[in-house]
Amino acid sequence: MIIGDIAEGLTRGVETVQDTVSSAFFEPVIRLGVTGLSRAGKTVFITSLVANLIDRGRMPQLAAAAEGRIRTAFLQPQPDVTIPRFDFESHLAALTSATPHWPESTRAVSELRLSLKVQPSGLLGGLSGPRTVHLDIVDYPGEWLLDLALLDLSYADWSAEVLTRIAERPQAAAYLGRAQATDATAPLDEPVAQSLARGFADYLTEAREAGFYDCTPGRFLLPGDLAGSPVLTFAPLPTPDRPPRRSLWREMEHRFEAYKRKVVKPFFRDHFARIDRQIVLVDALGAIHAGPRAVEDMRHALTEILSAFRPGRNAWLSRLLLGRRVERILFAATKADHLHHRQHPRLTAIMEALVKEARSRADFAGASTAAMSIAALRTTVEDTVAHKDGPLDCVRGTLLDGKRAAFYPGELPEDPARLLGPAREGADSWLDADYGVMQFAPAPLTLKPGDGPPHIRLDRALQFLIGDRL
Repeated sequence: MIIGDIAEGLTRGVETVQDTVSSAFFEPVIRLGVTGLSRAGKTVFITSLVANLIDRGRMPQLAAAAEGRIRTAFLQPQPDVTIPRFDFESHLAALTSATPHWPESTRAVSELRLSLKVQPSGLLGGLSGPRTVHLDIVDYPGEWLLDLALLDLSYADWSAEVLTRIAERPQAAAYLGRAQATDATAPLDEPVAQSLARGFADYLTEAREAGFYDCTPGRFLLPGDLAGSPVLTFAPLPTPDRPPRRSLWREMEHRFEAYKRKVVKPFFRDHFARIDRQIVLVDALGAIHAGPRAVEDMRHALTEILSAFRPGRNAWLSRLLLGRRVERILFAATKADHLHHRQHPRLTAIMEALVKEARSRADFAGASTAAMSIAALRTTVEDTVAHKDGPLDCVRGTLLDGKRAAFYPGELPEDPARLLGPAREGADSWLDADYGVMQFAPAPLTLKPGDGPPHIRLDRALQFLIGDRL
């Protein structure tokens, strides 16, 4: 086992050196990780990103595009032949058809390589021709990223933490009753183990629907080809005194450790640890609508996400010796098109406050971090409607049922503490405000030649993430 681990480590070390030398001396490669919490819009973000880099008419804040230095952008076969390809063409067709609809959401890791011919800037740029820069986009569920925190926990610690956290949640009542009635010291009975695992997975699904974000283990929600396997057949249980061998508790403990070893660690090793730029998409408006506890839960999840990164600068020698470090991390509040532009700075300020503590640690380690409010695909237009208390700045769009509607979500506070304070205190509801959400459908598009899909600040997001490498 030890010799095998050493051999695997040496092999991956050689692969890292080869990748580093190739990107340093030949064609640079940027590995951009795209993740997000549930319903944040990862699939739409990647689709719009690629479409707007191929047709750059709406990208004035991306300096290389505005200066005309991106000569062309084209898709190429991805380097990781064992990873599913991100189905860009099908997703773009869904968004741009005569009857547009939202594409299927992220359910597993996927990848796409977009290559750009870029003319270098500065004095040397005039003496050389364009070079190729490869952008490898890695799409993965945010729920899997939260699993990295499990690596530092034992089964007993994880069980105690989960059972304490969910004790007051109505979605967990059925599972908690079942867990309390279970004798964890009894011999393993596989139907009992499977029933507990299904009950816990049902709770996670209901919790996610209710707006909670601490829904781990992530593969319980997105099992893929692991559905029904023993590695996903465990659940948190109260810790008994000296559980005997071959008891239910011991088998649950064994499967929890197997989950970390067989599922979480390979994800970190094969995908996450190779990323050098990262965007985390967040449906902050959805959490605000769900209430203070959902906002606090989201804040905690974002802190867990940022602690999972290995931030720092990707100096060439340090990459050879230590592996990749995430150089830039962007936290983006999505669905900014659901707000009038007057409220966008407030949404950005709330996003900055949510990740303030975690950003401080990343900045200290040498990574550049930022927060922003964006819409990868704009689905609304702005409007002002008459109201008894005066005119309201709204947005107007098409709902999922095909009806047109004007929407006013409520007035976000100028001071984020007005939201984060009650959230930290565990308030049940907002005392002085009410916030709404509405599900808009993508609007039919008529694109001019050279224009990608309409968006809000996608170009600014890309300038922060990869502009320095172009």
